[in-house]
Amino acid sequence: MASVVVTGITGQDGSYLAERLTGDGWDVHAIVREGTRPDEQEVTPGVTVHAGDLLDTDSLRAVIDSVEPDLIINLAGISSVAQSWTQPELTARVTGLAVSGLLAGAWALQERLGRPVRFVQASSSEMFGAATERPQTENTPLKPVSPYGAAKAYAHHLVGVYRGRDLFAASAILYNHESPRRPETFVTRKITSGVARIVNGDEPKLLLGNLDARRDWGWAPDYVDAVLRIAQADTADDFIVATAVEHSVRDFVAAAFAAAGIADWEGFVELDPRFARPVDAPVMVGDNTKIRTTLGWVPTRSFDEIVQAMVEHDLALRSS
Repeated sequence: MASVVVTGITGQDGSYLAERLTGDGWDVHAIVREGTRPDEQEVTPGVTVHAGDLLDTDSLRAVIDSVEPDLIINLAGISSVAQSWTQPELTARVTGLAVSGLLAGAWALQERLGRPVRFVQASSSEMFGAATERPQTENTPLKPVSPYGAAKAYAHHLVGVYRGRDLFAASAILYNHESPRRPETFVTRKITSGVARIVNGDEPKLLLGNLDARRDWGWAPDYVDAVLRIAQADTADDFIVATAVEHSVRDFVAAAFAAAGIADWEGFVELDPRFARPVDAPVMVGDNTKIRTTLGWVPTRSFDEIVQAMVEHDLALRSS
Protein backbone atom coordinates (compact mmCIF):
# COMPACT_ATOMS: atom_id res chain seq x y z
CA MET A 1 0.00 0.00 0.00
CA ALA A 2 1.40 3.38 -0.99
CA SER A 3 1.79 5.89 1.83
CA VAL A 4 1.31 9.65 1.87
CA VAL A 5 2.01 12.41 4.37
CA VAL A 6 -0.38 15.37 4.20
CA THR A 7 -0.12 18.74 5.92
CA GLY A 8 -3.18 20.94 6.35
CA ILE A 9 -5.53 17.96 6.55
CA THR A 10 -7.92 19.74 8.93
CA GLY A 11 -8.69 22.45 6.37
CA GLN A 12 -11.21 22.52 3.54
CA ASP A 13 -8.91 20.95 0.95
CA GLY A 14 -7.33 18.58 3.44
CA SER A 15 -10.66 17.07 4.43
CA TYR A 16 -11.66 16.39 0.83
CA LEU A 17 -8.18 15.07 0.06
CA ALA A 18 -8.23 12.70 3.04
CA GLU A 19 -11.54 11.26 1.90
CA ARG A 20 -10.20 10.70 -1.62
CA LEU A 21 -6.94 9.15 -0.48
CA THR A 22 -8.46 6.77 2.07
CA GLY A 23 -11.14 5.82 -0.43
CA ASP A 24 -8.46 5.03 -3.00
CA GLY A 25 -6.63 2.77 -0.55
CA TRP A 26 -3.69 4.98 0.45
CA ASP A 27 -2.04 4.70 3.86
CA VAL A 28 -2.68 8.29 4.92
CA HIS A 29 -0.64 10.14 7.55
CA ALA A 30 -1.32 13.71 8.66
CA ILE A 31 0.90 16.23 10.41
CA VAL A 32 -1.22 18.20 12.88
CA ARG A 33 0.03 20.91 15.19
CA GLU A 34 -0.09 20.15 18.91
CA GLY A 35 -2.47 22.45 20.75
CA THR A 36 -4.85 22.70 17.82
CA ARG A 37 -8.41 23.29 18.99
CA PRO A 38 -10.34 20.02 19.37
CA ASP A 39 -12.79 20.93 16.59
CA GLU A 40 -9.86 21.48 14.25
CA GLN A 41 -8.37 18.06 14.97
CA GLU A 42 -11.22 16.13 13.40
CA VAL A 43 -9.81 14.11 10.55
CA THR A 44 -11.17 11.43 8.28
CA PRO A 45 -11.36 7.98 9.88
CA GLY A 46 -8.41 5.84 8.88
CA VAL A 47 -5.91 8.72 8.89
CA THR A 48 -2.92 8.38 11.21
CA VAL A 49 -2.20 11.68 12.95
CA HIS A 50 1.35 12.77 13.88
CA ALA A 51 2.26 15.78 15.99
CA GLY A 52 4.25 18.38 14.12
CA ASP A 53 4.56 22.12 13.68
CA LEU A 54 5.33 24.12 10.56
CA LEU A 55 7.40 26.43 12.74
CA ASP A 56 9.60 23.47 13.72
CA THR A 57 11.11 21.91 10.61
CA ASP A 58 12.82 19.24 12.72
CA SER A 59 9.38 17.94 13.73
CA LEU A 60 8.37 17.79 10.07
CA ARG A 61 11.52 15.91 9.14
CA ALA A 62 10.97 13.48 12.02
CA VAL A 63 7.52 12.52 10.71
CA ILE A 64 8.84 12.09 7.18
CA ASP A 65 11.71 9.90 8.37
CA SER A 66 9.37 7.80 10.49
CA VAL A 67 6.61 7.24 7.92
CA GLU A 68 8.90 6.98 4.87
CA PRO A 69 6.09 8.07 2.53
CA ASP A 70 5.90 7.64 -1.21
CA LEU A 71 4.23 11.03 -1.50
CA ILE A 72 4.10 14.28 0.47
CA ILE A 73 1.36 16.83 -0.18
CA ASN A 74 1.67 20.23 1.46
CA LEU A 75 -1.63 22.07 1.88
CA ALA A 76 -0.77 23.77 5.16
CA GLY A 77 0.01 27.37 5.92
CA ILE A 78 -1.64 30.67 6.72
CA SER A 79 -4.11 30.84 3.86
CA SER A 80 -5.77 34.19 4.58
CA VAL A 81 -4.46 37.18 2.67
CA ALA A 82 -5.97 39.50 5.28
CA GLN A 83 -4.23 37.65 8.11
CA SER A 84 -0.93 37.84 6.26
CA TRP A 85 -1.09 41.64 6.47
CA THR A 86 -1.50 41.53 10.27
CA GLN A 87 1.05 38.70 10.75
CA PRO A 88 3.57 39.02 7.89
CA GLU A 89 6.50 37.40 9.70
CA LEU A 90 4.46 34.41 10.83
CA THR A 91 3.11 34.06 7.30
CA ALA A 92 6.63 34.03 5.89
CA ARG A 93 7.69 31.27 8.27
CA VAL A 94 4.58 29.08 8.09
CA THR A 95 3.60 29.49 4.44
CA GLY A 96 7.05 29.96 2.97
CA LEU A 97 9.98 28.79 5.06
CA ALA A 98 8.31 25.58 6.29
CA VAL A 99 8.20 24.31 2.71
CA SER A 100 12.00 24.28 2.65
CA GLY A 101 11.95 21.82 5.56
CA LEU A 102 9.42 19.57 3.84
CA LEU A 103 11.33 19.58 0.56
CA ALA A 104 14.64 18.92 2.29
CA GLY A 105 13.02 16.07 4.19
CA ALA A 106 11.62 14.55 1.00
CA TRP A 107 14.95 14.78 -0.81
CA ALA A 108 16.92 13.33 2.14
CA LEU A 109 14.47 10.42 2.40
CA GLN A 110 14.80 9.74 -1.31
CA GLU A 111 18.58 9.68 -0.99
CA ARG A 112 18.44 7.39 2.05
CA LEU A 113 15.98 4.88 0.62
CA GLY A 114 17.21 4.95 -2.95
CA ARG A 115 13.66 5.21 -4.33
CA PRO A 116 11.55 8.10 -5.59
CA VAL A 117 9.67 10.29 -3.14
CA ARG A 118 7.10 12.62 -4.66
CA PHE A 119 6.20 16.09 -3.40
CA VAL A 120 3.27 18.32 -4.36
CA GLN A 121 3.00 21.92 -3.17
CA ALA A 122 -0.28 23.84 -3.07
CA SER A 123 0.79 27.09 -4.69
CA SER A 124 -1.57 30.02 -5.13
CA SER A 125 -2.78 32.44 -7.79
CA GLU A 126 -1.94 35.20 -5.29
CA MET A 127 1.69 34.76 -6.40
CA PHE A 128 0.79 36.54 -9.65
CA GLY A 129 -0.57 39.58 -7.79
CA ALA A 130 -0.19 42.58 -10.10
CA ALA A 131 0.11 40.41 -13.20
CA THR A 132 -0.30 42.25 -16.50
CA GLU A 133 -1.26 39.05 -18.31
CA ARG A 134 -4.88 37.93 -18.32
CA PRO A 135 -5.46 35.05 -18.08
CA GLN A 136 -2.35 33.97 -16.23
CA THR A 137 -0.36 30.94 -17.40
CA GLU A 138 2.33 28.84 -15.76
CA ASN A 139 4.88 31.19 -17.34
CA THR A 140 3.35 34.44 -16.10
CA PRO A 141 5.93 36.35 -13.99
CA LEU A 142 5.25 36.31 -10.25
CA LYS A 143 4.39 39.77 -8.87
CA PRO A 144 2.83 39.23 -5.43
CA VAL A 145 1.14 42.18 -3.74
CA SER A 146 0.63 40.68 -0.27
CA PRO A 147 2.78 38.93 2.35
CA TYR A 148 0.79 35.76 1.65
CA GLY A 149 1.50 35.95 -2.08
CA ALA A 150 5.19 36.60 -1.42
CA ALA A 151 5.46 33.61 0.93
CA LYS A 152 3.74 31.38 -1.62
CA ALA A 153 6.09 32.65 -4.33
CA TYR A 154 9.13 31.75 -2.24
CA ALA A 155 7.81 28.23 -1.67
CA HIS A 156 6.92 27.89 -5.36
CA HIS A 157 10.45 28.81 -6.42
CA LEU A 158 11.85 26.27 -3.94
CA VAL A 159 9.80 23.53 -5.57
CA GLY A 160 11.53 24.33 -8.85
CA VAL A 161 14.92 24.28 -7.13
CA TYR A 162 14.36 20.78 -5.77
CA ARG A 163 12.94 19.60 -9.08
CA GLY A 164 16.33 20.51 -10.49
CA ARG A 165 17.84 18.26 -7.85
CA ASP A 166 16.00 15.20 -9.25
CA LEU A 167 13.12 15.25 -6.77
CA PHE A 168 9.62 14.80 -8.19
CA ALA A 169 8.55 18.24 -6.98
CA ALA A 170 5.38 19.67 -8.52
CA SER A 171 3.15 22.67 -7.88
CA ALA A 172 -0.60 22.94 -8.15
CA ILE A 173 -1.18 26.66 -8.68
CA LEU A 174 -4.62 26.83 -7.15
CA TYR A 175 -7.02 29.64 -7.92
CA ASN A 176 -9.87 30.44 -5.52
CA HIS A 177 -11.93 27.36 -4.78
CA GLU A 178 -14.90 27.06 -2.50
CA SER A 179 -17.27 24.64 -0.78
CA PRO A 180 -19.53 24.47 2.26
CA ARG A 181 -16.42 23.51 4.25
CA ARG A 182 -14.79 26.90 3.65
CA PRO A 183 -14.31 28.75 6.99
CA GLU A 184 -16.27 31.96 7.52
CA THR A 185 -13.01 33.92 7.68
CA PHE A 186 -13.04 33.78 3.86
CA VAL A 187 -15.24 36.31 2.07
CA THR A 188 -17.13 33.70 0.06
CA ARG A 189 -18.35 31.77 3.11
CA LYS A 190 -18.90 35.06 4.92
CA ILE A 191 -21.26 36.00 2.10
CA THR A 192 -23.22 32.74 2.00
CA SER A 193 -23.52 32.46 5.77
CA GLY A 194 -24.45 36.14 5.95
CA VAL A 195 -27.20 35.65 3.41
CA ALA A 196 -28.52 32.73 5.47
CA ARG A 197 -28.55 34.86 8.63
CA ILE A 198 -30.42 37.64 6.83
CA VAL A 199 -33.00 35.19 5.49
CA ASN A 200 -33.36 33.72 8.97
CA GLY A 201 -33.84 37.18 10.50
CA ASP A 202 -30.68 36.96 12.61
CA GLU A 203 -28.91 39.93 11.01
CA PRO A 204 -30.12 42.94 8.97
CA LYS A 205 -27.00 43.62 6.89
CA LEU A 206 -23.99 41.97 5.26
CA LEU A 207 -20.82 44.03 5.76
CA LEU A 208 -18.22 43.68 3.00
CA GLY A 209 -15.14 45.38 1.61
CA ASN A 210 -14.16 45.57 -2.07
CA LEU A 211 -16.96 44.29 -4.31
CA ASP A 212 -15.04 44.94 -7.52
CA ALA A 213 -12.19 42.44 -7.04
CA ARG A 214 -12.45 39.76 -9.70
CA ARG A 215 -11.49 36.13 -9.11
CA ASP A 216 -11.63 32.72 -10.77
CA TRP A 217 -13.76 30.57 -8.43
CA GLY A 218 -13.92 26.77 -8.62
CA TRP A 219 -15.24 23.80 -6.65
CA ALA A 220 -12.85 22.55 -3.94
CA PRO A 221 -13.33 18.79 -4.59
CA ASP A 222 -12.40 19.42 -8.25
CA TYR A 223 -9.18 21.09 -7.14
CA VAL A 224 -8.32 18.19 -4.85
CA ASP A 225 -8.78 15.91 -7.84
CA ALA A 226 -6.33 18.11 -9.74
CA VAL A 227 -3.76 17.83 -6.93
CA LEU A 228 -3.94 14.03 -7.10
CA ARG A 229 -3.58 14.05 -10.88
CA ILE A 230 -0.50 16.23 -10.54
CA ALA A 231 0.92 13.91 -7.87
CA GLN A 232 0.55 10.91 -10.17
CA ALA A 233 1.69 12.56 -13.40
CA ASP A 234 4.49 11.04 -15.44
CA THR A 235 6.63 14.16 -14.99
CA ALA A 236 6.81 16.71 -12.20
CA ASP A 237 5.70 20.13 -13.34
CA ASP A 238 3.72 23.24 -12.44
CA PHE A 239 0.03 23.31 -13.32
CA ILE A 240 -2.52 26.10 -13.03
CA VAL A 241 -5.78 24.80 -11.56
CA ALA A 242 -8.57 27.21 -12.50
CA THR A 243 -11.90 27.42 -14.29
CA ALA A 244 -10.70 30.13 -16.72
CA VAL A 245 -13.86 32.12 -15.91
CA GLU A 246 -13.77 35.28 -13.79
CA HIS A 247 -16.43 36.84 -11.59
CA SER A 248 -16.47 39.81 -9.22
CA VAL A 249 -17.23 39.69 -5.53
CA ARG A 250 -20.38 41.60 -6.51
CA ASP A 251 -21.33 38.69 -8.78
CA PHE A 252 -20.81 36.29 -5.88
CA VAL A 253 -23.05 38.40 -3.62
CA ALA A 254 -25.78 38.59 -6.26
CA ALA A 255 -25.63 34.84 -6.90
CA ALA A 256 -25.79 34.10 -3.17
CA PHE A 257 -28.88 36.23 -2.61
CA ALA A 258 -30.46 34.81 -5.78
CA ALA A 259 -29.90 31.28 -4.45
CA ALA A 260 -31.88 32.33 -1.38
CA GLY A 261 -34.68 33.80 -3.50
CA ILE A 262 -33.72 37.49 -3.10
CA ALA A 263 -33.30 39.47 -6.33
CA ASP A 264 -32.98 43.01 -4.94
CA TRP A 265 -30.03 42.51 -2.63
CA GLU A 266 -28.32 45.92 -2.63
CA GLY A 267 -30.23 47.13 0.41
CA PHE A 268 -28.92 44.23 2.47
CA VAL A 269 -25.23 44.98 1.76
CA GLU A 270 -23.14 47.71 3.34
CA LEU A 271 -19.55 48.55 2.46
CA ASP A 272 -17.21 48.67 5.45
CA PRO A 273 -13.67 50.05 4.98
CA ARG A 274 -12.43 47.78 7.79
CA PHE A 275 -12.64 44.85 5.38
CA ALA A 276 -10.67 46.47 2.55
CA ARG A 277 -7.17 45.09 2.01
CA PRO A 278 -4.18 47.48 1.84
CA VAL A 279 -3.47 46.19 -1.68
CA ASP A 280 -5.72 43.83 -3.61
CA ALA A 281 -4.80 41.93 -6.78
CA PRO A 282 -7.37 43.35 -9.23
CA VAL A 283 -8.09 40.41 -11.56
CA MET A 284 -7.11 36.78 -11.08
CA VAL A 285 -8.16 34.34 -13.81
CA GLY A 286 -6.17 31.29 -14.84
CA ASP A 287 -5.52 29.54 -18.14
CA ASN A 288 -6.12 25.83 -17.47
CA THR A 289 -5.06 24.62 -20.91
CA LYS A 290 -1.99 22.77 -19.63
CA ILE A 291 -3.72 20.65 -17.00
CA ARG A 292 -6.66 19.99 -19.32
CA THR A 293 -4.51 18.75 -22.18
CA THR A 294 -1.78 17.03 -20.14
CA LEU A 295 -3.74 15.44 -17.29
CA GLY A 296 -7.32 15.48 -18.58
CA TRP A 297 -8.64 17.58 -15.71
CA VAL A 298 -11.85 19.58 -16.11
CA PRO A 299 -13.97 21.51 -13.58
CA THR A 300 -17.33 19.85 -12.86
CA ARG A 301 -19.38 22.68 -11.28
CA SER A 302 -20.28 26.11 -12.57
CA PHE A 303 -19.97 29.31 -10.56
CA ASP A 304 -23.71 29.46 -9.87
CA GLU A 305 -23.79 25.81 -8.79
CA ILE A 306 -20.95 26.39 -6.33
CA VAL A 307 -22.62 29.42 -4.77
CA GLN A 308 -25.96 27.65 -4.59
CA ALA A 309 -24.45 24.62 -2.83
CA MET A 310 -22.87 26.90 -0.21
CA VAL A 311 -26.04 28.92 0.38
CA GLU A 312 -28.20 25.80 0.67
CA HIS A 313 -25.75 24.40 3.21
CA ASP A 314 -25.81 27.57 5.32
CA LEU A 315 -29.58 27.83 5.14
CA ALA A 316 -29.87 24.22 6.30
CA LEU A 317 -27.51 24.90 9.22
CA ARG A 318 -29.79 27.66 10.49
CA SER A 319 -33.03 25.76 10.03
CA SER A 320 -31.88 22.64 11.87
